[in-house]
Amino acid sequence: MTHPGSLSRRTALASLAGAALATATAGQAAAAGRHRRTVRFATFNASLNRATAGALVADLSTPDDEQARNVAETIQRVDPDVLLVNEFDYVPGGLALRLFHDNYLAVGQRGAAPVRYRHRFTAPVNTGVPSGIDLDGRNGAVTTPGSDAYAQDAFGYGWFPGQYGMAVYSKYPIDTRAVRTFQRFLWKDMPGHVMPPGYYSAEATAVLRLSSKSHWDVPVRVGHDTVHFLVSHPTPPTFDGPEDRNGRRNHDEIRLWADYVGGPRRGAYLYDDRGVRGGLRPGARFVIAGDLNADPYDGDSYDHAVRQLLDHPAVRPPATPPASAGGVEAARLQGGANAAHVGDPAYDTSDFNDTAPGNLRVDHVIPSRGLGLGANGVFWPTSDDPLHRLVGGGAAQPTSDHRLVWQDVHVR
Repeated sequence: MTHPGSLSRRTALASLAGAALATATAGQAAAAGRHRRTVRFATFNASLNRATAGALVADLSTPDDEQARNVAETIQRVDPDVLLVNEFDYVPGGLALRLFHDNYLAVGQRGAAPVRYRHRFTAPVNTGVPSGIDLDGRNGAVTTPGSDAYAQDAFGYGWFPGQYGMAVYSKYPIDTRAVRTFQRFLWKDMPGHVMPPGYYSAEATAVLRLSSKSHWDVPVRVGHDTVHFLVSHPTPPTFDGPEDRNGRRNHDEIRLWADYVGGPRRGAYLYDDRGVRGGLRPGARFVIAGDLNADPYDGDSYDHAVRQLLDHPAVRPPATPPASAGGVEAARLQGGANAAHVGDPAYDTSDFNDTAPGNLRVDHVIPSRGLGLGANGVFWPTSDDPLHRLVGGGAAQPTSDHRLVWQDVHVR
């Protein structure tokens, strides 16, 4: 195989991913015409989270953190125009975003061309933010950071405020004044929510926020048009008990976006962190992205949660979802729970290396109607590819246990 360093980044990626990843046809390309531009949207749970506050800034302050270099190279190989990074610890003022950009993304990694993003966005998240009450009902309210007991009583699981945060990088301008965040929306205020009956105390129910991190509507200006980048990172539907509190929360975190893009009546109950009510304007174009921690067929999701989006009348799913040959190879070599999965392993986006739940399709980039569809893919090179060193396999995860997922859309 030709080493991708000798090709353009996007040509190289198409070569690595294989023909199965290309969903754009010649007819689609012609229809796009000169009045449309192609924008690559992507999501990547990069595992750029650290065990203590300040550790990520320390790691990114020099250009030689091995994992950060791998994350940057992965991004450079795919070259997305608009990118969500999950599990990127939140640091007030955006210092971590700038350090990662200047010391890693803007520096070519191992032959990959640098990638530069003039526009960035981050905001506070619920992970590690103390609720002040005994949310899990086990040991009183734990308010000192740095332990599992503290994390269980935080609004979102985290050992310190901002752990497992999010970041958006964009080559196109972000309308920061029009950004909407839903960090403080209360779970109880969602009509017909599936909060586990009888599990949370009245005190906990009164204050528990729905979003385990946050939900952001980030409007991106593409020429004279706007595409709303709807990003989040719902809690995994595991690590709980028979009450399935995390599975149910994951379901309703995903439902928030389904209601947000579902029209004025469906989203009327929503309120953002500035008190503005309602969902997305009808007809507005959007891309939903993130590690949604939900596979449409396999895993532990509550009531196939992500199908609320994949089957939504406002979205335009590609004929072939983002795929890779590496996911097929990994499922075959690892076996275990993968052998019993219903979903096609070509669409897997995570390598969890355990007997249950196996590898899953949990990272999603979902475009709306009104956007033309182009190529897509999952960055998961096979073991005979020179770039396999960026993903490893099984217990060896040099970058992250998730894979970068991308989708090209045509915007007028």
